Amino acid sequence: MTAMGQSLRETQRPTRSLVTPKNIFTIGHWNVRTMYRGGAAAQIASEMKRYHLDVLGISECRWAGAGRTRLATGQTLIYSGDDELHEVGVAILISQQAEKSLMEWTPVNKRIITARFYSRYRRMTIIQVYAPHNEREEEEKEQFYQELQETLDGCNRNDITIIMGDLNAKVGSDNSGYERTMGVHGLGMQNDNGERLCEFCQLNGLVITGTLFPYKNIHKATWVSADGRIKNQIDHLLINGRWRSSVLDTRAQRGADINSDHYLVRTRITLRLSTHRNNNHVKPRLDVD
Repeated sequence: MTAMGQSLRETQRPTRSLVTPKNIFTIGHWNVRTMYRGGAAAQIASEMKRYHLDVLGISECRWAGAGRTRLATGQTLIYSGDDELHEVGVAILISQQAEKSLMEWTPVNKRIITARFYSRYRRMTIIQVYAPHNEREEEEKEQFYQELQETLDGCNRNDITIIMGDLNAKVGSDNSGYERTMGVHGLGMQNDNGERLCEFCQLNGLVITGTLFPYKNIHKATWVSADGRIKNQIDHLLINGRWRSSVLDTRAQRGADINSDHYLVRTRITLRLSTHRNNNHVKPRLDVD
C-alpha cells in the first residue's frame, strides 16, 4: 500500500525492454464497470491473455485504496481508488513478461494512475484514467483535466507517453483545426468532453489513435446502450504525436466479455525510431531518466 500520489520505484532493476523495434507491444484499455465482485479479476485476466495483451488499463475498478497485488493467474494488478468507497477507481493489469520492465508506478487519485516501464530504446509512461461523465459539473471536469495536466507535466519528456481509458469524450470525425491531434475516422459528433479532450491533446502534442484508422463503425464504437441502438466512441488511447507512426492500429474488440456496456479497446505499437523527430534515421541508443 502507498499514500495517494506517492511514487513507488520497483526494488529490482528491470530486466526486459517493454517496447523495441523488433516486437509488437499490445496494450488495451477497458471500462469493466466493476472488479468488486467475486471472479471479476480472474475473468478480466483471462480475457487479457486471450487477446495477448502486455498491459491492460482498467476504468471503474471500484477497489478502495491503492496497492499492488499478484493475481492467481500470474498477472500483477496495480490500482488506485477512493480511500473508503468502492466507486470509480482505476487500475493497470500487467502481464508476467511486462512486469519485468516495470520501473515505478504512482496512484495519483481515484481517477488517475501511472506506470513507467523500461526499454533500452525508449522508456514508456502509461497513464490510465477515468474521466467524469459529460453531464457532470464543469468544476469537476476542470479539476480532472487540471490533475491530468499536472500528472503529464511530471512525466519524463523523453518517454513514449500514453494516456488511455474511459474519457467519456465523443470527438467525432470532423478534425478541422485538430489535424495534428486526430484523424477523420472518429465516430459520431463531438460533445463538450470531446472538445475538452481535443484541446488538451492539441496543447500537449498528443494524438487520438482511435480516429486514425478506417475501420467499420462497429469496430470504432467503445460503448453501447442497453437496447443496442446507441453506440459511442468514448474510450480512447492518446500518444505523443512524434510516435504516431509507431501505432499499427486501434480498434474495439467486441468478443471480450466482462458483462460491461463498454468494449475492450486494443492498440498495437511497434517502435519506429527512424521516424522520430525529423524523420532522420537514428541508431538505437540507451535512454536516460
